[in-house]
Amino acid sequence: MAARRKDYPTADELRIWRDFIETTEALRSELSSRLQRETSLSPGDYAVLLALREADGRRLRSSDLAARVGWERSRLSHQIGRMERRGLVRREECVTDSRGAEVVLTPEGAEAFRDATLPHLRAVRELFVSPLSPDQLAAAEQITTALRSRLKAPGDA
Repeated sequence: MAARRKDYPTADELRIWRDFIETTEALRSELSSRLQRETSLSPGDYAVLLALREADGRRLRSSDLAARVGWERSRLSHQIGRMERRGLVRREECVTDSRGAEVVLTPEGAEAFRDATLPHLRAVRELFVSPLSPDQLAAAEQITTALRSRLKAPGDA
C-alpha cells in the first residue's frame, strides 16, 4: 500500500471540504432564490446597489465598482446594462476623468435597495446566524479570515 502524500487532503479533510462547499452553495442558492422571489432583485443587482449605496455620492467609477463587487469589468458592464434598463442605475461621464464613466445609484435604485434590505437580512439571520451559537459564529469568522488571508495575492491590501 502506498504511503499517503502529505500534500493531499485526507479522506476526512475531503469530506469536510465537500460539506463546506455543498453547504455554502445551498445557502447561497436559497438566499438568492428568496431575494429574487421577495424583491425582484438578483444577487448581482443587490451587490451593485449595496456597493453604490455605500460609496461617496452614491457613485463609483466602473473599475472601482468592479473591484468592490469582485467581478471582471465585462460581467459588470452587462449587469449595469440590465440595471440601467430597469432604472436602478445610470452611467454618467466622470467629472475628474473624461475618459471614464461613473455608475450612479438612481432614486429608484435606492428605493429598490431599501425595500430589499429587510427581507434579505431576515433571510441571512434565519439561514446563517440563528442556526449557529455565538461560539460557532466566532469560529466561522476565524475560518473566513484564515481563508481570505491565504487567498490574497502578494502585494494586495
